[in-house]
Amino acid sequence: MIPILPVTGTAPAPTSSGGDSVGLWLKPGQISLPASPPLSLYVHVPWCVRKCPYCDFNSHAAPDGSEIPEAAYLDALRADLEQSLPLVWGRPVHTVFIGGGTPSLLSAAGMDRLLSDIRALLPLDADAEITMEANPGAFEAERFASYRASGINRLSIGIQSFNDEHLRALGRIHGGAEARAAIDIALRHFDNVNLDLMYALPQQTLAQCRQDVETALSYRTSHLSLYHLTLEPNTLFARFPPALPDDDTAYEMQDWIEARTAEAGYRHYETSAYAQPHREARHNLNYWRFGDYLGIGAGAHGKLSFPHRVLRQMRYKHPATYMAQAMAGNAVQEARDVDAAELPFEFMLNALRLTDGVPASLFHDHTGLPLHAIRRELAQATDKGLLDPDPTVIRPTELGRRFLNDLQEIFLKS
Repeated sequence: MIPILPVTGTAPAPTSSGGDSVGLWLKPGQISLPASPPLSLYVHVPWCVRKCPYCDFNSHAAPDGSEIPEAAYLDALRADLEQSLPLVWGRPVHTVFIGGGTPSLLSAAGMDRLLSDIRALLPLDADAEITMEANPGAFEAERFASYRASGINRLSIGIQSFNDEHLRALGRIHGGAEARAAIDIALRHFDNVNLDLMYALPQQTLAQCRQDVETALSYRTSHLSLYHLTLEPNTLFARFPPALPDDDTAYEMQDWIEARTAEAGYRHYETSAYAQPHREARHNLNYWRFGDYLGIGAGAHGKLSFPHRVLRQMRYKHPATYMAQAMAGNAVQEARDVDAAELPFEFMLNALRLTDGVPASLFHDHTGLPLHAIRRELAQATDKGLLDPDPTVIRPTELGRRFLNDLQEIFLKS
């Protein structure tokens, strides 16, 4: 999950032609961008079979005994996308990520319709990476073959663990056998597969962590996302905290994971991401490089750049409210310009997660601010040994990666 600063304010009224919207965002602002960053599309499907106790995403348990309102939601997504077009006219879309919730609750026909609508309305790159999230509790071989035929070319599976006891503690609806079966089905249809796993789980030992990771490595998928379980606010786990491994054990798990994945040929290219050569997640790389993304769907966030401003948006969160508002012509609940003083921290919050960092020139390219604007912060972080002293790159050192929060905080304006 990419951290997003909260948005406040009132969204501009959308127009059918887009003329007024475009004029609003072309007016003079506090920055000057030399060009538009790369653009991605995020599509949020808010339903899941059951809400997990650690999850702070905008997800809602599907109605008991009934199917999700698929047709109505797809209508709303298309309306949302149509309303957003004036803000992204002519810009090619390089990646698409369909997340949730559990997008694999969509039928094969529903997914085909969604992708057809996206292609009809947006200039999608011919080789665009199109990722869909899926959970092992919602896997059918025939359906996933149809997803692949519709154009999904990357799958991200929420395994979390192969251990039945830990899966029950996490509130997952699948067991270890279902997780393995899901991976087998995925690999029959997709050659680009990510497995999501978590470590430092309730009552988890180092040996159990190793067993989970070894099982994941045995499948030789192109990508692994390995997350340290954290207790997020407004979750069941935050209200009723489980017993978690102590910090020393968690660090030992992290160190072993980094060494073992490297030995297996995976490169640790981002805080929680490990990839085989040239199989990094292109969509997520665009987030971490402070690229642009249009977010549609219930609760979706977006970031869009214009010559003199950077805009953040958030859609209505509750599915029913979102669908009603989207069909009424205004899916956006909140929108605001990012103040120039906030841009350095927002940029660094993402870029410093990357092992290789980013070219120093990208700061100006994607914020519209001169690198000189953060010269003191760069010097301070370098003096502390948290940043590489090479002036051509903004790259955390090994110490900086270890104390990432401290490094990022240097760029937070008081």
